[in-house]
Amino acid sequence: MPVVIVGAGPTGLTAATLLAQYGVECLLLERWNCVYPQPRAVAVDDEVHRIIARLGLREQFAAASRPHRGLRLLDRNLRVLAEFRRHPQGRHGFPEGSMFDQPELEALLRDNLSRHRTVTVRGDAEVTGITPDRDGVLVDFTDLATGQHHTVRARYVLGCDGANSQTRTAIGATMTDLKFTQRWLVVDVATDADLGDWDGVHQVCDPKRAATYMRVATNRHRWEFQLAPGETADDYRHITALHPLIARWTGELPVERLQILRAAEYTFRAQVADRWRDGRIFLLGDAAHLTPPFVGQGMAAGLRDAMNLAWKLAGVLEGSLPDVVLHTYQVERAPHVRSMIKLAKLIGVLMTGGALHRLVRRAALPWLRILPVVTSLIADSQTPALSRSALVVRAQLRRGLPGRLCPNALLDDGRRYDDVAAGRFALITSAEPSAAQQADVADTGAVIVHARPGSQLHRWLVRGRAQAVLVRPDGTVLSAGRSLSALVAHLRLLVKAKHAGKHATPGVKGTFAIK
Repeated sequence: MPVVIVGAGPTGLTAATLLAQYGVECLLLERWNCVYPQPRAVAVDDEVHRIIARLGLREQFAAASRPHRGLRLLDRNLRVLAEFRRHPQGRHGFPEGSMFDQPELEALLRDNLSRHRTVTVRGDAEVTGITPDRDGVLVDFTDLATGQHHTVRARYVLGCDGANSQTRTAIGATMTDLKFTQRWLVVDVATDADLGDWDGVHQVCDPKRAATYMRVATNRHRWEFQLAPGETADDYRHITALHPLIARWTGELPVERLQILRAAEYTFRAQVADRWRDGRIFLLGDAAHLTPPFVGQGMAAGLRDAMNLAWKLAGVLEGSLPDVVLHTYQVERAPHVRSMIKLAKLIGVLMTGGALHRLVRRAALPWLRILPVVTSLIADSQTPALSRSALVVRAQLRRGLPGRLCPNALLDDGRRYDDVAAGRFALITSAEPSAAQQADVADTGAVIVHARPGSQLHRWLVRGRAQAVLVRPDGTVLSAGRSLSALVAHLRLLVKAKHAGKHATPGVKGTFAIK
Protein backbone atom coordinates (compact mmCIF):
# COMPACT_ATOMS: atom_id res chain seq x y z
CA MET A 1 0.00 0.00 0.00
CA PRO A 2 1.24 3.52 -0.67
CA VAL A 3 -0.05 4.68 2.74
CA VAL A 4 -1.13 2.90 5.92
CA ILE A 5 -2.90 5.05 8.53
CA VAL A 6 -3.00 3.84 12.11
CA GLY A 7 -6.08 5.16 13.91
CA ALA A 8 -9.52 6.08 12.53
CA GLY A 9 -10.38 9.03 14.74
CA PRO A 10 -11.04 12.46 13.20
CA THR A 11 -7.36 12.95 12.28
CA GLY A 12 -6.95 9.57 10.59
CA LEU A 13 -10.28 9.84 8.76
CA THR A 14 -9.39 13.34 7.56
CA ALA A 15 -5.95 12.26 6.33
CA ALA A 16 -7.45 9.25 4.52
CA THR A 17 -10.13 11.38 2.85
CA LEU A 18 -7.68 14.03 1.68
CA LEU A 19 -5.33 11.40 0.26
CA ALA A 20 -8.27 9.64 -1.41
CA GLN A 21 -9.25 12.91 -3.09
CA TYR A 22 -5.84 12.80 -4.79
CA GLY A 23 -6.33 9.16 -5.78
CA VAL A 24 -3.89 7.73 -3.22
CA GLU A 25 -4.63 4.20 -2.01
CA CYS A 26 -4.72 3.90 1.79
CA LEU A 27 -5.30 1.20 4.37
CA LEU A 28 -6.84 2.59 7.55
CA LEU A 29 -6.39 0.39 10.63
CA GLU A 30 -8.53 0.95 13.74
CA ARG A 31 -8.76 -1.09 16.93
CA TRP A 32 -12.47 -0.27 17.40
CA ASN A 33 -14.97 -1.75 14.97
CA CYS A 34 -17.24 1.31 15.05
CA VAL A 35 -17.31 4.99 15.99
CA TYR A 36 -16.16 5.58 19.56
CA PRO A 37 -19.45 6.58 21.23
CA GLN A 38 -18.29 9.04 23.89
CA PRO A 39 -18.41 12.76 23.06
CA ARG A 40 -15.04 14.50 23.47
CA ALA A 41 -14.27 17.47 21.20
CA VAL A 42 -17.21 19.88 20.90
CA ALA A 43 -15.96 23.03 19.12
CA VAL A 44 -14.19 24.13 15.93
CA ASP A 45 -13.26 27.49 14.44
CA ASP A 46 -13.93 28.54 10.85
CA GLU A 47 -10.45 27.47 9.67
CA VAL A 48 -11.17 23.89 10.74
CA HIS A 49 -14.76 24.15 9.51
CA ARG A 50 -13.17 24.94 6.14
CA ILE A 51 -11.15 21.70 6.28
CA ILE A 52 -14.30 19.71 7.02
CA ALA A 53 -16.01 21.36 4.06
CA ARG A 54 -12.99 20.50 1.90
CA LEU A 55 -13.62 16.84 2.74
CA GLY A 56 -17.00 17.09 1.03
CA LEU A 57 -19.09 17.62 4.17
CA ARG A 58 -20.07 21.28 3.88
CA GLU A 59 -23.84 20.80 4.00
CA GLN A 60 -23.79 17.78 6.31
CA PHE A 61 -21.61 19.43 8.94
CA ALA A 62 -23.57 22.69 8.74
CA ALA A 63 -26.72 20.70 9.51
CA ALA A 64 -25.06 18.81 12.37
CA SER A 65 -23.38 21.80 14.04
CA ARG A 66 -24.50 25.12 15.46
CA PRO A 67 -22.70 28.49 15.65
CA HIS A 68 -21.72 29.83 19.05
CA ARG A 69 -21.22 33.46 20.07
CA GLY A 70 -17.69 33.35 21.45
CA LEU A 71 -15.95 33.20 24.83
CA ARG A 72 -16.68 34.81 28.16
CA LEU A 73 -14.32 34.88 31.12
CA LEU A 74 -16.34 34.98 34.35
CA ASP A 75 -15.49 35.42 38.00
CA ARG A 76 -16.55 32.88 40.64
CA ASN A 77 -19.97 34.56 40.89
CA LEU A 78 -20.47 34.27 37.11
CA ARG A 79 -20.01 37.99 36.56
CA VAL A 80 -18.49 38.79 33.15
CA LEU A 81 -14.84 39.85 33.30
CA ALA A 82 -14.25 39.90 29.54
CA GLU A 83 -16.12 38.84 26.41
CA PHE A 84 -14.62 37.84 23.06
CA ARG A 85 -17.24 37.45 20.33
CA ARG A 86 -17.22 35.19 17.31
CA HIS A 87 -19.13 36.18 14.20
CA PRO A 88 -21.73 33.98 12.48
CA GLN A 89 -19.74 34.14 9.24
CA GLY A 90 -16.00 34.68 8.97
CA ARG A 91 -13.53 35.22 6.16
CA HIS A 92 -13.86 31.62 5.04
CA GLY A 93 -17.65 31.64 4.66
CA PHE A 94 -18.34 29.68 7.85
CA PRO A 95 -19.19 30.59 11.45
CA GLU A 96 -16.08 31.64 13.37
CA GLY A 97 -17.07 29.19 16.09
CA SER A 98 -19.28 26.08 15.91
CA MET A 99 -20.44 23.44 18.39
CA PHE A 100 -20.84 19.80 17.36
CA ASP A 101 -21.00 16.23 18.63
CA GLN A 102 -17.78 14.30 17.95
CA PRO A 103 -19.38 10.85 17.45
CA GLU A 104 -21.76 12.43 14.94
CA LEU A 105 -18.86 14.07 13.11
CA GLU A 106 -16.93 10.79 13.04
CA ALA A 107 -19.98 9.00 11.63
CA LEU A 108 -20.17 11.64 8.88
CA LEU A 109 -16.46 11.25 8.17
CA ARG A 110 -16.74 7.46 7.92
CA ASP A 111 -19.80 7.57 5.71
CA ASN A 112 -18.14 10.16 3.46
CA LEU A 113 -14.95 8.09 3.25
CA SER A 114 -16.91 5.06 2.05
CA ARG A 115 -17.45 6.91 -1.25
CA HIS A 116 -13.74 6.63 -2.02
CA ARG A 117 -12.77 3.25 -3.47
CA THR A 118 -9.07 3.87 -2.92
CA VAL A 119 -9.42 3.60 0.89
CA THR A 120 -9.88 0.36 2.83
CA VAL A 121 -10.99 0.68 6.46
CA ARG A 122 -10.38 -2.29 8.77
CA GLY A 123 -11.89 -2.23 12.23
CA ASP A 124 -10.97 -4.71 14.97
CA ALA A 125 -7.39 -4.29 13.74
CA GLU A 126 -4.82 -4.00 16.52
CA VAL A 127 -1.42 -2.88 15.28
CA THR A 128 1.32 -4.93 16.93
CA GLY A 129 4.44 -3.76 15.12
CA ILE A 130 5.76 -0.97 12.90
CA THR A 131 9.16 -1.72 11.42
CA PRO A 132 11.00 0.27 8.73
CA ASP A 133 12.91 -1.67 6.09
CA ARG A 134 14.75 -0.79 2.88
CA ASP A 135 11.60 -0.82 0.76
CA GLY A 136 9.19 0.93 3.11
CA VAL A 137 7.56 0.13 6.44
CA LEU A 138 6.21 -3.22 7.63
CA VAL A 139 3.00 -2.91 9.66
CA ASP A 140 1.90 -5.97 11.64
CA PHE A 141 -1.64 -6.18 12.94
CA THR A 142 -4.03 -8.70 14.45
CA ASP A 143 -7.65 -9.11 13.45
CA LEU A 144 -9.34 -9.10 16.86
CA ALA A 145 -12.46 -10.80 15.46
CA THR A 146 -10.61 -13.82 14.03
CA GLY A 147 -7.26 -13.79 15.83
CA GLN A 148 -5.42 -13.86 12.50
CA HIS A 149 -2.13 -11.99 12.14
CA HIS A 150 -1.34 -9.91 9.06
CA THR A 151 1.56 -7.88 7.67
CA VAL A 152 1.36 -5.12 5.09
CA ARG A 153 4.20 -3.12 3.56
CA ALA A 154 3.60 0.60 3.15
CA ARG A 155 5.53 3.33 1.42
CA TYR A 156 4.49 5.66 4.25
CA VAL A 157 2.80 5.24 7.64
CA LEU A 158 0.75 7.95 9.35
CA GLY A 159 0.42 7.47 13.10
CA CYS A 160 -2.95 8.96 14.08
CA ASP A 161 -3.27 6.66 17.08
CA GLY A 162 -3.78 9.12 19.91
CA ALA A 163 -2.10 10.08 23.14
CA ASN A 164 -0.83 6.56 23.86
CA SER A 165 0.52 6.24 20.33
CA GLN A 166 2.26 3.01 19.44
CA THR A 167 3.59 4.71 16.34
CA ARG A 168 5.33 7.31 18.50
CA THR A 169 6.91 4.51 20.54
CA ALA A 170 7.99 2.74 17.35
CA ILE A 171 10.02 5.74 16.14
CA GLY A 172 11.48 6.44 19.57
CA ALA A 173 9.91 9.89 19.91
CA THR A 174 9.19 11.28 23.36
CA MET A 175 6.78 13.93 24.61
CA THR A 176 8.23 17.22 25.85
CA ASP A 177 6.28 18.48 28.86
CA LEU A 178 5.19 22.13 28.53
CA LYS A 179 4.43 22.40 32.26
CA PHE A 180 0.67 22.07 32.49
CA THR A 181 -1.09 19.10 34.12
CA GLN A 182 -4.55 19.30 35.71
CA ARG A 183 -7.27 16.78 36.55
CA TRP A 184 -10.76 17.76 35.40
CA LEU A 185 -14.26 16.32 35.55
CA VAL A 186 -16.03 16.42 32.17
CA VAL A 187 -19.81 15.98 32.25
CA ASP A 188 -22.40 15.91 29.47
CA VAL A 189 -26.01 16.47 30.57
CA ALA A 190 -29.21 16.27 28.56
CA THR A 191 -32.32 18.29 29.35
CA ASP A 192 -35.38 19.50 27.46
CA ALA A 193 -35.30 22.77 29.40
CA ASP A 194 -33.96 26.06 28.06
CA LEU A 195 -31.34 27.21 30.58
CA GLY A 196 -31.43 30.70 29.11
CA ASP A 197 -27.67 31.28 29.29
CA TRP A 198 -25.50 33.27 26.89
CA ASP A 199 -24.94 31.00 23.89
CA GLY A 200 -21.17 30.70 23.93
CA VAL A 201 -18.33 29.25 25.99
CA HIS A 202 -18.26 30.24 29.67
CA GLN A 203 -14.84 30.01 31.38
CA VAL A 204 -15.14 30.49 35.15
CA CYS A 205 -11.97 31.93 36.70
CA ASP A 206 -12.01 30.48 40.21
CA PRO A 207 -8.91 28.98 41.83
CA LYS A 208 -11.12 26.97 44.18
CA ARG A 209 -13.20 25.39 41.43
CA ALA A 210 -12.45 26.54 37.88
CA ALA A 211 -15.15 25.55 35.44
CA THR A 212 -16.26 25.60 31.81
CA TYR A 213 -19.82 25.54 30.52
CA MET A 214 -21.30 25.50 27.01
CA ARG A 215 -24.49 24.40 25.29
CA VAL A 216 -23.36 21.88 22.70
CA ALA A 217 -26.71 21.04 21.10
CA THR A 218 -30.36 21.93 21.55
CA ASN A 219 -30.76 19.59 24.50
CA ARG A 220 -27.14 18.77 25.46
CA HIS A 221 -24.86 20.75 27.74
CA ARG A 222 -21.19 20.32 28.66
CA TRP A 223 -19.66 21.21 32.04
CA GLU A 224 -16.04 20.82 33.03
CA PHE A 225 -14.81 21.28 36.61
CA GLN A 226 -11.30 21.15 37.99
CA LEU A 227 -11.05 18.28 40.46
CA ALA A 228 -9.70 18.81 43.96
CA PRO A 229 -7.09 16.39 45.36
CA GLY A 230 -8.77 13.14 46.31
CA GLU A 231 -11.82 13.70 44.09
CA THR A 232 -12.63 11.45 41.12
CA ALA A 233 -15.32 11.30 38.47
CA ASP A 234 -16.99 8.50 40.45
CA ASP A 235 -17.95 11.09 43.06
CA TYR A 236 -20.23 12.82 40.52
CA ARG A 237 -21.82 10.08 38.45
CA HIS A 238 -25.23 10.55 40.09
CA ILE A 239 -27.21 13.70 39.37
CA THR A 240 -27.80 14.45 43.06
CA ALA A 241 -24.03 14.63 43.65
CA LEU A 242 -23.41 16.65 40.48
CA HIS A 243 -26.29 19.07 40.97
CA PRO A 244 -24.55 21.39 43.48
CA LEU A 245 -21.84 22.06 40.85
CA ILE A 246 -24.21 22.87 37.98
CA ALA A 247 -27.05 24.50 39.92
CA ARG A 248 -25.68 27.98 39.20
CA TRP A 249 -26.68 27.40 35.57
CA THR A 250 -29.75 25.18 35.99
CA GLY A 251 -31.39 27.31 38.71
CA GLU A 252 -34.57 25.83 40.11
CA LEU A 253 -34.87 23.19 37.41
CA PRO A 254 -35.74 19.86 39.12
CA VAL A 255 -32.98 17.25 38.97
CA GLU A 256 -35.52 14.85 37.42
CA ARG A 257 -35.24 16.90 34.20
CA LEU A 258 -31.45 16.47 34.06
CA GLN A 259 -29.90 13.31 32.64
CA ILE A 260 -26.18 12.60 32.91
CA LEU A 261 -24.98 11.24 29.57
CA ARG A 262 -21.48 10.67 30.88
CA ALA A 263 -19.12 11.77 33.62
CA ALA A 264 -15.44 11.17 32.97
CA GLU A 265 -12.12 12.27 34.41
CA TYR A 266 -9.51 13.73 32.09
CA THR A 267 -5.99 14.86 32.77
CA PHE A 268 -5.39 18.01 30.76
CA ARG A 269 -1.78 18.10 29.55
CA ALA A 270 0.43 20.34 27.44
CA GLN A 271 2.97 18.22 25.55
CA VAL A 272 4.65 18.14 22.15
CA ALA A 273 6.64 15.26 20.65
CA ASP A 274 10.33 15.95 20.07
CA ARG A 275 10.14 14.27 16.64
CA TRP A 276 7.11 13.99 14.36
CA ARG A 277 8.83 11.93 11.70
CA ASP A 278 11.28 9.09 11.28
CA GLY A 279 11.95 8.35 7.61
CA ARG A 280 8.66 7.21 6.13
CA ILE A 281 6.71 7.32 9.41
CA PHE A 282 4.82 10.43 10.56
CA LEU A 283 2.94 11.40 13.71
CA LEU A 284 -0.31 13.38 13.56
CA GLY A 285 -2.86 14.58 16.09
CA ASP A 286 -2.62 13.54 19.73
CA ALA A 287 0.25 11.22 18.82
CA ALA A 288 2.32 14.37 18.18
CA HIS A 289 0.86 16.88 20.66
CA LEU A 290 -1.56 17.33 23.55
CA THR A 291 -3.19 20.60 24.56
CA PRO A 292 -5.48 21.74 27.36
CA PRO A 293 -8.97 22.24 25.85
CA PHE A 294 -9.54 25.84 26.90
CA VAL A 295 -9.47 27.29 23.36
CA GLY A 296 -10.95 24.28 21.58
CA GLN A 297 -7.87 23.37 19.54
CA GLY A 298 -7.31 19.71 20.47
CA MET A 299 -9.06 17.88 17.64
CA ALA A 300 -8.57 20.94 15.44
CA ALA A 301 -4.79 20.59 15.63
CA GLY A 302 -5.00 17.04 14.32
CA LEU A 303 -7.12 18.09 11.36
CA ARG A 304 -4.64 20.87 10.64
CA ASP A 305 -1.83 18.27 10.70
CA ALA A 306 -3.67 16.13 8.16
CA MET A 307 -4.36 19.12 5.92
CA ASN A 308 -0.70 20.18 6.05
CA LEU A 309 0.75 16.75 5.25
CA ALA A 310 -1.73 15.06 2.88
CA TRP A 311 -1.15 17.20 -0.21
CA LYS A 312 2.62 17.06 0.22
CA LEU A 313 2.57 13.28 0.53
CA ALA A 314 0.22 12.92 -2.44
CA GLY A 315 2.50 15.10 -4.56
CA VAL A 316 5.60 13.11 -3.61
CA LEU A 317 3.85 9.80 -4.32
CA GLU A 318 2.60 11.09 -7.66
CA GLY A 319 6.05 12.35 -8.59
CA SER A 320 5.05 16.00 -9.05
CA LEU A 321 6.73 17.24 -5.84
CA PRO A 322 10.25 16.55 -4.53
CA ASP A 323 10.65 14.46 -1.40
CA VAL A 324 12.18 17.44 0.39
CA VAL A 325 8.71 18.99 0.85
CA LEU A 326 8.01 16.35 3.52
CA HIS A 327 10.70 17.96 5.70
CA THR A 328 8.46 21.02 6.07
CA TYR A 329 5.73 19.16 7.99
CA GLN A 330 7.09 19.45 11.53
CA VAL A 331 8.90 22.70 10.72
CA GLU A 332 5.55 24.34 9.95
CA ARG A 333 3.17 22.57 12.30
CA ALA A 334 5.15 22.32 15.55
CA PRO A 335 5.52 26.11 16.15
CA HIS A 336 1.84 26.60 15.30
CA VAL A 337 0.84 23.90 17.81
CA ARG A 338 3.06 25.43 20.48
CA SER A 339 1.46 28.85 19.92
CA MET A 340 -2.02 27.44 20.41
CA ILE A 341 -0.94 25.46 23.48
CA LYS A 342 0.51 28.63 25.00
CA LEU A 343 -2.81 30.39 24.47
CA ALA A 344 -4.69 27.48 26.06
CA LYS A 345 -2.29 27.54 29.01
CA LEU A 346 -2.83 31.29 29.41
CA ILE A 347 -6.59 30.80 29.67
CA GLY A 348 -6.04 27.86 32.03
CA VAL A 349 -3.78 29.88 34.34
CA LEU A 350 -6.25 32.79 34.39
CA MET A 351 -8.99 30.35 35.36
CA THR A 352 -7.15 28.40 38.02
CA GLY A 353 -4.44 30.72 39.44
CA GLY A 354 -4.24 31.79 43.09
CA ALA A 355 -4.63 35.10 44.91
CA LEU A 356 -2.13 37.00 42.74
CA HIS A 357 -3.86 35.90 39.57
CA ARG A 358 -7.20 36.88 41.09
CA LEU A 359 -5.96 40.45 41.57
CA VAL A 360 -4.58 40.50 38.00
CA ARG A 361 -7.88 39.24 36.65
CA ARG A 362 -9.94 41.91 38.36
CA ALA A 363 -7.63 44.70 37.27
CA ALA A 364 -6.76 43.61 33.75
CA LEU A 365 -9.43 41.35 32.27
CA PRO A 366 -12.08 44.04 31.67
CA TRP A 367 -9.53 45.82 29.46
CA LEU A 368 -8.34 42.77 27.53
CA ARG A 369 -11.09 42.89 24.94
CA ILE A 370 -9.98 46.33 23.69
CA LEU A 371 -6.28 45.42 23.34
CA PRO A 372 -5.62 44.42 19.70
CA VAL A 373 -2.97 41.81 20.51
CA VAL A 374 -5.25 40.02 22.97
CA THR A 375 -8.26 40.31 20.71
CA SER A 376 -6.31 38.76 17.84
CA LEU A 377 -5.27 35.85 20.05
CA ILE A 378 -8.60 35.09 21.72
CA ALA A 379 -11.44 36.72 19.79
CA ASP A 380 -10.15 36.46 16.22
CA SER A 381 -10.52 32.98 14.79
CA GLN A 382 -7.42 33.50 12.62
CA THR A 383 -4.54 31.44 13.99
CA PRO A 384 -0.81 32.30 13.68
CA ALA A 385 1.03 32.18 10.37
CA LEU A 386 3.06 29.07 9.64
CA SER A 387 6.77 29.31 10.26
CA ARG A 388 9.20 29.94 7.45
CA SER A 389 10.03 26.84 5.45
CA ALA A 390 10.84 25.78 1.92
CA LEU A 391 7.09 26.18 1.30
CA VAL A 392 6.62 29.49 3.13
CA VAL A 393 8.82 32.14 1.56
CA ARG A 394 9.32 35.55 3.11
CA ALA A 395 12.06 37.32 5.01
CA GLN A 396 9.74 38.72 7.68
CA LEU A 397 6.76 36.52 8.46
CA ARG A 398 5.11 38.78 11.00
CA ARG A 399 3.94 41.09 8.26
CA GLY A 400 2.45 40.14 4.96
CA LEU A 401 0.61 37.16 3.56
CA PRO A 402 3.00 34.16 3.32
CA GLY A 403 2.26 31.48 5.89
CA ARG A 404 -1.34 32.62 6.34
CA LEU A 405 -4.49 31.10 4.92
CA CYS A 406 -5.95 32.88 1.95
CA PRO A 407 -9.64 33.68 2.51
CA ASN A 408 -12.15 31.24 1.10
CA ALA A 409 -13.60 34.19 -0.76
CA LEU A 410 -16.82 34.36 -2.73
CA LEU A 411 -15.91 34.75 -6.42
CA ASP A 412 -17.70 36.46 -9.31
CA ASP A 413 -19.40 33.26 -10.48
CA GLY A 414 -20.90 32.49 -7.05
CA ARG A 415 -18.38 29.81 -6.17
CA ARG A 416 -15.84 30.11 -3.36
CA TYR A 417 -12.08 29.99 -3.74
CA ASP A 418 -11.79 26.38 -2.50
CA ASP A 419 -14.30 25.21 -5.11
CA VAL A 420 -12.14 26.65 -7.88
CA ALA A 421 -8.72 25.71 -6.50
CA ALA A 422 -9.95 22.15 -5.78
CA GLY A 423 -6.85 21.12 -3.88
CA ARG A 424 -4.37 22.45 -6.44
CA PHE A 425 -1.74 25.13 -6.38
CA ALA A 426 -3.27 28.45 -7.33
CA LEU A 427 -2.01 31.81 -8.53
CA ILE A 428 -4.24 34.60 -7.24
CA THR A 429 -3.53 37.77 -9.18
CA SER A 430 -4.93 41.23 -9.76
CA ALA A 431 -2.88 41.49 -12.99
CA GLU A 432 -3.65 39.79 -16.28
CA PRO A 433 -1.20 36.92 -16.96
CA SER A 434 0.31 36.69 -20.40
CA ALA A 435 -0.50 33.75 -22.66
CA ALA A 436 2.93 32.26 -21.89
CA GLN A 437 2.37 32.60 -18.15
CA GLN A 438 -1.07 30.99 -18.44
CA ALA A 439 0.48 28.08 -20.31
CA ASP A 440 3.23 27.68 -17.70
CA VAL A 441 0.69 27.60 -14.86
CA ALA A 442 -1.55 25.12 -16.69
CA ASP A 443 1.45 22.86 -17.36
CA THR A 444 1.94 22.37 -13.61
CA GLY A 445 -1.73 21.54 -13.06
CA ALA A 446 -2.23 24.75 -11.10
CA VAL A 447 -5.11 27.18 -11.54
CA ILE A 448 -5.25 30.98 -11.97
CA VAL A 449 -7.78 32.90 -9.85
CA HIS A 450 -8.42 36.51 -10.85
CA ALA A 451 -8.83 39.08 -8.06
CA ARG A 452 -11.16 41.60 -9.65
CA PRO A 453 -11.08 45.21 -8.34
CA GLY A 454 -13.47 45.58 -5.43
CA SER A 455 -13.61 41.86 -4.70
CA GLN A 456 -12.72 40.28 -1.35
CA LEU A 457 -9.57 38.77 -2.83
CA HIS A 458 -8.50 42.09 -4.33
CA ARG A 459 -8.94 43.90 -1.00
CA TRP A 460 -6.98 41.12 0.68
CA LEU A 461 -4.10 41.52 -1.81
CA VAL A 462 -4.06 45.28 -1.32
CA ARG A 463 -3.89 44.93 2.47
CA GLY A 464 -1.03 42.49 2.01
CA ARG A 465 0.77 44.87 -0.37
CA ALA A 466 0.87 42.25 -3.10
CA GLN A 467 -0.21 42.09 -6.71
CA ALA A 468 -0.23 38.29 -6.75
CA VAL A 469 0.26 35.34 -4.42
CA LEU A 470 1.13 31.69 -4.92
CA VAL A 471 -1.20 29.56 -2.79
CA ARG A 472 -0.55 25.97 -1.78
CA PRO A 473 -3.14 23.17 -2.06
CA ASP A 474 -3.93 23.54 1.67
CA GLY A 475 -4.88 27.20 1.18
CA THR A 476 -1.68 28.58 2.74
CA VAL A 477 0.13 31.39 0.94
CA LEU A 478 3.54 30.12 -0.23
CA SER A 479 4.86 33.43 -1.51
CA ALA A 480 3.62 36.90 -2.42
CA GLY A 481 4.89 39.84 -4.43
CA ARG A 482 4.40 42.34 -7.20
CA SER A 483 6.18 40.31 -9.88
CA LEU A 484 3.82 37.83 -11.50
CA SER A 485 6.62 36.35 -13.58
CA ALA A 486 8.67 35.59 -10.44
CA LEU A 487 5.77 33.69 -8.85
CA VAL A 488 5.15 31.70 -12.03
CA ALA A 489 8.85 30.82 -12.19
CA HIS A 490 8.75 29.73 -8.54
CA LEU A 491 5.78 27.47 -9.28
CA ARG A 492 7.59 25.92 -12.28
CA LEU A 493 10.65 25.21 -10.15
CA LEU A 494 8.64 23.57 -7.38
CA VAL A 495 6.04 21.54 -9.28
CA LYS A 496 7.03 19.21 -12.08
CA ALA A 497 5.01 19.50 -15.26
CA LYS A 498 1.95 17.30 -14.98
CA HIS A 499 3.19 14.91 -17.66
CA ALA A 500 6.80 14.81 -16.45
CA GLY A 501 6.48 12.80 -13.21
CA LYS A 502 8.62 9.68 -13.78
CA HIS A 503 8.55 8.19 -10.28
CA ALA A 504 4.85 7.98 -9.49
CA THR A 505 3.96 5.26 -6.99
CA PRO A 506 1.60 2.45 -7.98
CA GLY A 507 -1.76 3.09 -6.36
CA VAL A 508 -1.61 6.84 -7.04
CA LYS A 509 -3.83 7.84 -9.91
CA GLY A 510 -4.29 10.96 -11.96
CA THR A 511 -2.98 14.49 -11.80
CA PHE A 512 -2.52 16.67 -8.75
CA ALA A 513 -6.11 17.78 -8.17
CA ILE A 514 -9.09 16.70 -6.10
CA LYS A 515 -11.34 14.12 -7.76
